[in-house]
Order: sequence, then C-alpha cells, then structure tokens
Amino acid sequence: MRTRLIKSLAPKIQAVLKSMKRVWQLFSQAVTILVAVWFVLVTLKPDWVRSLGSSDAGWGGISLTEASRTETGVSSAPGSFSVAAKKASPAVVSISTRRKSDSVQSQMDPWFRFFGGEQSESPQVGLGSGVIVSPEGYVLTNNHVIEGADEIEVVLNDARRVAGKLIGSDPDTDLAIIKINLAHVPVIVIGNSDTLQIGDQVLAIGNPFGVGQTVTSGIVSALGRNQLGINTFENFIQTDAAINPGNSGGALVDAYGNMVGINTAIVSRSGGSTGIGFAIPMSTAKQVLESILKDGQVKRGWIGIEPNELSPELAQTFGLKADHGVIVTGVLQGGPAFGAGIRPGDQILEVAGHSVSNVSELLALVAALKPGVSTAFKLQRKDTLMAVSVTPAQRPKTKRHGGVDHEFLER
Repeated sequence: MRTRLIKSLAPKIQAVLKSMKRVWQLFSQAVTILVAVWFVLVTLKPDWVRSLGSSDAGWGGISLTEASRTETGVSSAPGSFSVAAKKASPAVVSISTRRKSDSVQSQMDPWFRFFGGEQSESPQVGLGSGVIVSPEGYVLTNNHVIEGADEIEVVLNDARRVAGKLIGSDPDTDLAIIKINLAHVPVIVIGNSDTLQIGDQVLAIGNPFGVGQTVTSGIVSALGRNQLGINTFENFIQTDAAINPGNSGGALVDAYGNMVGINTAIVSRSGGSTGIGFAIPMSTAKQVLESILKDGQVKRGWIGIEPNELSPELAQTFGLKADHGVIVTGVLQGGPAFGAGIRPGDQILEVAGHSVSNVSELLALVAALKPGVSTAFKLQRKDTLMAVSVTPAQRPKTKRHGGVDHEFLER
C-alpha cells in the first residue's frame, strides 16, 4: 500500500523538484546580473553610487548634489561665451609704445641743457590693444594708440613679443595698420557689422590698464552713433560691455567669436567704464584697411563747402522752406562745389540719390564719393529745386588737435 502511494507521488515530487531547480537558476542568474551592473556603476559612475547610498543631510538637513565631471569645465554651461572667447582671444594682442618726450629730445641741444638745466629722460609709454586680421601679420588698431610712437611692441596672447611697423593710419576714423613679422600667427574671423541689431550680445576683448587680456560681455546698446566729436567720420556701435583704458584697438566680437568692431572710446568722468562704450564697425575698418594696403592712404571725396545743421533761424535768414537737409553757409572759391554752381544759402537735400538730414550724413556721403567722378546733387535754392553735377576732388589732410578735427571738415 505504502509502495503504491510512493509510486503514485513520485511524478509529482519530481515535478516540484524541477520547478524549484528552475526558480533557483533564475534567482542565481538575476543575482549575477545585479552584481555585474553594480560593478559597472562602481567603476564608471561612482558619483551615482555615492548619491544613492548617501545618508548625509548636509547643512541644516539639506541634501547637496555635486556637479558631475562633465559639468565642471569639460563642456560650456548654458549661456556661456567661452567658445566665442576661445575663438577670438588668440588674435587679440597688446600694444605698447614708446615716444621720446620733448624734454628728452631737447636734452640733445647743449644750449637747452645750459639754460634749462637737466630734465627727466624717461620716455613716454603708452598701452593699447590690437587685432591680427591676416596671416601675413597685419594688425588693426586705433590711430591714437600708436600716434607719435617711436617704438611699437606687439605682445601676442601666447607671450610672443615682436616689434611692430606702422604701415599706415587714418586719423579721420582713428584707425591704423601695423605689420609684424612672425610665422603661424592666429587670425580673427571677420564678421558682418551691417547685420548687427540693438540687443545683440557682444564681447569686448583687450588689455585694460595693462593687467592682461580681459573679456567683458554686454549688448549692442545703439547703432550709427555720430556727432560725438570723437572722430571726423563717426558711425559708432554703442555697447555696455566694459571698455576701459587699454582696450582701445581691441576687438568687439559677436556671440560666435567673429569681429564686428574695433573698440575705440568711452564716455566717462572717472576714466573707467560707465557702460557707454563705442566701437568702429568692421564695415568702416575693412574699407580703411583695404585702402591703406592698396594705396597707402584712404582716398575720400571732397567738394569744398562749409555745411551747417538747418535751424529755423538759418531757414528764415536764407528764405528756405524745406524742413530737412543741410544748409551751405560757406563755399571755397575755386573748389568743386563752387565750380558746380553751389552757393551759400543752398540747401543740400540729396547726394547720389541718398537723402541728407544732417551734417554727419552729408560728410559721410561726400567722403564715400570717388574723386574725379561726377555725382548728382539735389539742392533747394529758396523756392527752386535744382539738380547739379559735382566732380569731387580728393579730400586734403586736415590739421588735428588731440585726435579731433578742429578745422571744419568740408572747408
């Protein structure tokens, strides 16, 4: 009886044993997989393991999450300009100049030394910035950075030092070109300043106060700033990116690291940045660069007039009715404008089809004319509209004092 019972239960016992064996195999496989996964995590992602197993509450019961390696310098944080800065910074250089003071030059005169006594022989030193714009070693900077310098030294961002040679300058736009002789120089990427819009983010790169290369950020605050009395020809980009003494001649770059301007001036009572800085747009800088390298100078049109802003008093004096344009208050006898029939009291409305609303616009339009090529001018003479053809001459050099043209631009 017992034997029969055992025989009848044997198949069921075997089935249970097989089932338990299968469960054990599954359990052992699962444990093996979990151990393997844990080993991988411990090896490759220890931060994850620490965060999962940590019971530290930090200060005041607050749990702290540390940044992973990829968040601490391997990649840029959101909103960072590190890529743009790394792209543009190598091509921005520091410029130091030396100029013998008048007293040093006078010391060479024995009569001066006899009557004036011994004077300090320390040369005057200036600091500024510049930008390498071509593989041939041409450096673009401000004219006031190198003006009157007897020696120019250029220091690259990789600490290489080399003497700079002045190729040419244009005081009317406060730009100058220096040449350095070095192999394998970094070169800035030129951007399109004409596409800038107010509110665009920009970086100013230079060597303020001689502390070393510095990058500051801001936005384009305004475009087309003129009538500031800084340069003869003004079409400035205004920015709130910090610009300080020593930044002059450095690069203003966009968020992609492309140069859109040359930093040149600030409005400040203290001498430091107040959030109002100005840069010469690359559209102007390129024209000056190409002209100097091609002709040794910038050739601009000139017609020989003294223009003034239209005011109610002048309009009444000359009997003018038009409410826009620029009034001519003086004409150089024998000059291009005189030969074309322009006279004092005429109101210039258009130059080569471009409307004129102020003196700065007129100056820029006339300067852009090619000397020797006849150009159409639209005038208002009292009640009469007139069209005359003027053949501009090449603009003569004007005497400048302190970087500002005090002899009137068109006279």
